[in-house]
Amino acid sequence: MVLRREPTARQMRLGTELRRLREAAGLTAREAAALLRAGRVQMSHIESGLTGVSEQRLRRLASHYACMDHEFIDALVSMATDRTRGWWEEYRGLLPTSFLDLSELNHYASFRRDVAILYVPGLLQTKEYARAVFSSRVPELTDEELELRVRHRMRGQEITFPYELVIHEAALRIRVSNRTASRAQLAKLLDLSEMENITVRVIPFDLDDFARAASTMTYVGGSVPKLDTVVRDVPQGSAFIDSEAQLSAFRTRFRKVEGVSLDRERSRDFIHRLTKEL
Repeated sequence: MVLRREPTARQMRLGTELRRLREAAGLTAREAAALLRAGRVQMSHIESGLTGVSEQRLRRLASHYACMDHEFIDALVSMATDRTRGWWEEYRGLLPTSFLDLSELNHYASFRRDVAILYVPGLLQTKEYARAVFSSRVPELTDEELELRVRHRMRGQEITFPYELVIHEAALRIRVSNRTASRAQLAKLLDLSEMENITVRVIPFDLDDFARAASTMTYVGGSVPKLDTVVRDVPQGSAFIDSEAQLSAFRTRFRKVEGVSLDRERSRDFIHRLTKEL
């Protein structure tokens, strides 16, 4: 079987979950490979996402691993057998892989929760705001690279899942471009916050008890909770976090931040006041 040159985050996640199941069962990669009448190297390729695995083989492994979580196994089978070629694949080789992986993650999301401290999240940005954010990169992007990123960002803004955003006043006030662009961005936030599946909550500067819960994060729900993912910005792009202990910590962190934010209606009033100030 031909190895994948660049497995996606979703393909690597499938391999990671199979490795976790194997390790929980106390089996070595060689022992697991023998169950499939395969070699240890092939098992290594499966667990690293470099090659796929059939539904029959996956269910056989799950049975030998004594995994009784049938909903979870069905979710893994769906990951293994899905042949969707998403719109983001048009950008492969043109944009950093992290851009494509996040688009793929959003496509399969059951929900998403963001905490934003300095910038409006990409899902809700206007074209002018996105262009200003990308223009601030160091080293500077070429005009072609800049427009490619903006076009990709605009195309990936379809929000079909429940989305909760907690955003700090700093992100609402910082002018990444000019007054006109900032006003347009706030107007877009207000419009989107009226959608039934989108909730925007604001943390004003003068709100108490925020420091202990402050942290930018993106939490994306999988088809089952075990497949949730947290995305954090790092100097090299984005880091995808999926260990249960870390996921649990970030779930708690989001609820703490949400707990000290304004409610939905007061947040809309707050953004409206900021818009009038510009």
